[in-house]
Amino acid sequence: MTRVLLTGFAPFGGQQVNPSWQAVKLLAEAPPSGVDATAVELPCVFREVNTRLRQAIERTEPELVVCVGQAGGRTGLTVERVCVNVADARIPDNAGAQPIDEPVVEGGPAAYFSSLPLKACVAAVREAGIPATVSNTAGTFVCNHVAYGLAHLIATRFPAVRGGFVHVPWAPEQVLDRAEPSLPVSTVAAGLRALVVAAARTTVDLRVAEGATH
Repeated sequence: MTRVLLTGFAPFGGQQVNPSWQAVKLLAEAPPSGVDATAVELPCVFREVNTRLRQAIERTEPELVVCVGQAGGRTGLTVERVCVNVADARIPDNAGAQPIDEPVVEGGPAAYFSSLPLKACVAAVREAGIPATVSNTAGTFVCNHVAYGLAHLIATRFPAVRGGFVHVPWAPEQVLDRAEPSLPVSTVAAGLRALVVAAARTTVDLRVAEGATH
């Protein structure tokens, strides 16, 4: 059995739901064969979120961590390649904090790469019939904060752990009044299921083009 920690976020930005939490909770309730999955909801609060992540890792002792967040406007699952050591919030978090040009970790590296097999994960999600791409920016809000916090924890405290961050689109009920892309939570959960299996089984990533020109 591969021990997997899945994290999603509480709703933020005036939303009533967050599909990242809904999807990882659904996946943890019916994990793939050979996977022992635990789902944890993280607060959308800069000052708390990485402490809660560290505590979850210490409690569950995972081999693999997949953190998931909402990215309204994206059309499919996007597996993040890189996270940067900066918090630059366009909107306040759920505690009202709005850091501008502050480091995630004082004195930490400028950036980290994900330790997930990105391209194998994307290929597995697509094979399940669900859109997916490699993304080269996790933004500078709480999602990037967690992506960087996870990578820093792996680099400094949990070297045997592999992990990374995945963004997912709006849920349909979040865009009833506007024409923006969305995916049902059950579809997102199915995509994450394929991704987790690929991440657990793949040690050498695929060598295929998934870059971007801008």
